[in-house]
Formats: sequence, structure tokens, C-alpha cells
Amino acid sequence: MSAQLFHEYGLLAAAADKAFRKMEEEYGECIKCRRGCTDCCHAVFGLFFIEAAFINCRFNELGRAKRAKILLRAAQADKDLERLQRRLAYYTEDPQMQAYALSRERLRCPLLNENEDCDLYPFRPITCRVYGIPVAIHGRAQVCWKAGFERGKSYPAFDLDAVYERLYLLSKKLLAGSGEQDTERASYLVSVSKSLQTPLRELIGMEVEG
Repeated sequence: MSAQLFHEYGLLAAAADKAFRKMEEEYGECIKCRRGCTDCCHAVFGLFFIEAAFINCRFNELGRAKRAKILLRAAQADKDLERLQRRLAYYTEDPQMQAYALSRERLRCPLLNENEDCDLYPFRPITCRVYGIPVAIHGRAQVCWKAGFERGKSYPAFDLDAVYERLYLLSKKLLAGSGEQDTERASYLVSVSKSLQTPLRELIGMEVEG
């Protein structure tokens, strides 16, 4: 595993944190993120390979007892995700409706513990780091429904599209460095639960749900 790739990923995470702090300084009254609010911990999203590998490594640094609890929650999250995928199958002919339905779903992250805290908070995904401030995805601005940003008013938006492009390129390098021939798999996304449950070597080579 390349330490350089993880370093580059860390720079992206740091940039996300910096963007969030800047928004707090300028629009703090609009941001409703507080300890105990777990709205982002129930959003459905996937991880690029580089982020999945990073989460996997940090998870395996935890104590055995804590890992065991998280793995139980990850197994439950997998079952919930399978049920969700079956429901979304009804919209295969309408990708726009499928995307809308997915955005309305709630799926508890296996890293969210019984105290409503994240067991890997310092190493949480970039998506989690910018939840609560305006972000640009596919050229459109989005923000947490709890936030106080006024509809129709212009605000700076964190460019998640650009971050996703960097995560894709880092994932491509990661796959190539592990001997993977099909580096275009770098566009695939891995669930948080699979990132935790799968041994790192298998994680890089696994067949992933799109």
C-alpha cells in the first residue's frame, strides 16, 4: 500500500475540513451540525477504493472488542442495503427516479455507535466532512435539509465533483499499484460496511456493486 497515496488522500480530507471551517466562520448561523446530530450518518453513499482502503486500515488499528461491535453493525447494514437495492430495482428503467428514491432512503452507518458517535470520526469519509454546508454535485448545489441556508440565495459551494475526480484518480493508482489490470474499476463505489468487513487485499480485488 502506498503511503504517498494515503498522504494525497489526507490532503483532500484536510481541504474539506478547511472548507467547512471557512463556512462556519462566514455562515455559522446557517450550519446546524452539532454533536448528537446524526443525519449524515444515515445517508446512503459509497466510497472510492482509495477511501475504502484508508477506512479499512484505520479500522484495523482499533481494539478487538470495538472492531467486533462494528462488524456486527456492518453485517446488519449489509442486510439493510440488500433490502434497499431490491426496492430500488423497481426504478431501473428510470435512473432519475432511482436517484431520487435513493436520496430519500436512510441507512445507519456501521461506524455510528450506541452513543451516537462515530467510532472513526477523525478518519471519516470526505462526504461526511462536508455534510451540512453547500456542495456542488453534478453541477448542482445541494445542502443538508436541516441547514439554514436560504433558498434562492447564493452561497459558496464546496466542489465535490472535483474531489470525486481526484478520488477516482487516486483509486486508479491504487489499483494499478496492487497489480490490477482493469483500473477502470476505480469508478466503482464500495459501501462502508464492505470496506470494514473485507480484508484489504481482497477489498482491492473485489467485484463491487455499481
